[in-house]
Amino acid sequence: MFSFNMFDHPIPRAFQNRFSTQYRCYSVSMLAGPNDRSDVDKGGKIIMPPSALDQLSRLNITYPMLFKLTNKNSDRMTHCGVLEFVADEGICYLPHWMMQNLLLEEGGLVQVESVNLMVATYSKFQPQSPDFLDITNPKAVLENALRNFACLTTGDVVAINYNEKIYELRVMETKPDKAVSIIECDMNVDFDAPLGYKEPERRPQQREEPTEEEADPSSYGEMDLGFRVSELKRIPNYDYKVGRITFIRNSRPQPKKVDDDDALSRFIAFSGEGQSLRKKGRNP
Repeated sequence: MFSFNMFDHPIPRAFQNRFSTQYRCYSVSMLAGPNDRSDVDKGGKIIMPPSALDQLSRLNITYPMLFKLTNKNSDRMTHCGVLEFVADEGICYLPHWMMQNLLLEEGGLVQVESVNLMVATYSKFQPQSPDFLDITNPKAVLENALRNFACLTTGDVVAINYNEKIYELRVMETKPDKAVSIIECDMNVDFDAPLGYKEPERRPQQREEPTEEEADPSSYGEMDLGFRVSELKRIPNYDYKVGRITFIRNSRPQPKKVDDDDALSRFIAFSGEGQSLRKKGRNP
């Protein structure tokens, strides 16, 4: 018996379990069906045909299923997960923001390859509009939106939906690699300043001089620095000496005290005049 082997070297197992094929890609709005699938645009997963699931099952692909999408015409690539296998054969449906990153038009060809990515530990985002600062708790909003994503790629501009408004964020950095998986991970999130954001100018605070109605000279302490505050006027202190600082703690005017001797000297007993009810000129 004769044995025949057309390959000099055996094919590595890693390449034998690798899924790679091309599809015509369309946005989710082109997906036919009675159900609204706008939820696909809110995440980072695609819809593939049923034949892809059969092929992936035979290859024993590890879970979660992650894929690398490449537009060979523009040399742009990104990474994604899969949501369902209900697309027509030869077609896959992508979120609109993902097609923009890949510079793909409706019906364009995209290369889909299965990949294994490291689990994310850190990521940094840059909002593409200062409107993102209006969100009260941006980290909580982003954490909730990333539940619909499977992975992140450095350089991508992802879109999240919050309060019926779409916010775009650029992925500035990911660790430990440029493409990471964010499924069941503990990831630290940081933000850069939004694109086009300008810090408000800090102007020196100007002290407003109190008006005559608002000012109360009795509420201020006097400090002997060459002048004193008295009756809303600055009167020079001609007795001031250099090197002497005098603090007057009790600046409120004290009520005038009347000496007891003066009070007694002014008092005269029985000095009043009496009044009579009898009319003048009438005899008793």
